Amino acid sequence: MTIIDPHVHVWTQDPKYPWAKDHTNPPGTEKNVEMLVAHMKHNGVAHTVLVQYIGYRWDNSYTFDSMRKYPGLFQAVARVNPLDPAAPEHGWKLKEQGFRGIRLSPAPDASGDWYRGPLMAPLWKAAEVAKIPMQILAGPSRMPDTGALIEKFPELDVVIDHMADTPVGQPRELDKLIALARYPRVFVKISHTWTLSKREYPWRDTHEHVKRLYAAFGPQRLMWGTDWPVCESQRGSYSQALTSVRDEMKFFNEDDLSWILSKTIERIWKFTK
Repeated sequence: MTIIDPHVHVWTQDPKYPWAKDHTNPPGTEKNVEMLVAHMKHNGVAHTVLVQYIGYRWDNSYTFDSMRKYPGLFQAVARVNPLDPAAPEHGWKLKEQGFRGIRLSPAPDASGDWYRGPLMAPLWKAAEVAKIPMQILAGPSRMPDTGALIEKFPELDVVIDHMADTPVGQPRELDKLIALARYPRVFVKISHTWTLSKREYPWRDTHEHVKRLYAAFGPQRLMWGTDWPVCESQRGSYSQALTSVRDEMKFFNEDDLSWILSKTIERIWKFTK
């Protein structure tokens, strides 16, 4: 079946693409787009969504140039500074460049309270009008805030990354994500099992999370994702991120997998016409 990876990052040591000034610990290894393409070919992945790496902050240049270098292979999600009143305008410009999404990462503590602030409404409204999805990297404590924004902008597609990074063995915390299932345009990535797990591959202690999300959202609103190359530093590999879902989650049937591995992703990021 067709496989589309909706979540990878790429970065380069090329000085043409400098790290953000406040990024104090940049990666020392190259994880460039050519390396990604090799992984895709080896694992039979047809398309990929590039997600702007946080080390570049709001400079989406390398993500953009990688997308442009391989026409038709990628779509891309950008970052905008959520504290910048001009963020909605930047969102429109990014769409004109070809980006198909904005990613926000509100922290669980007070430093992330901008997510409840006055700048969110115009940014979410701009995304809704522009028809570009909002991608949220946040823990369970921010799911109620996300729901409040969805209530205001119900026509916006919203993708929750990595099962909201809900710790294993905390079902009440996962309830906060499951509560968003009542909104038909919310989608969830069943990724980061390697991070959340306390076991070795295939990280079966995370399967209860996945099963509960499967029951709540159905396969049509779930998607996998490698989070390459982050997975490599967290007890996983590109190939294992795929096989842990495709081959090891036995509770998915073939039709479920056709959604989770590609068709759900196509609902958000349309690679085929």
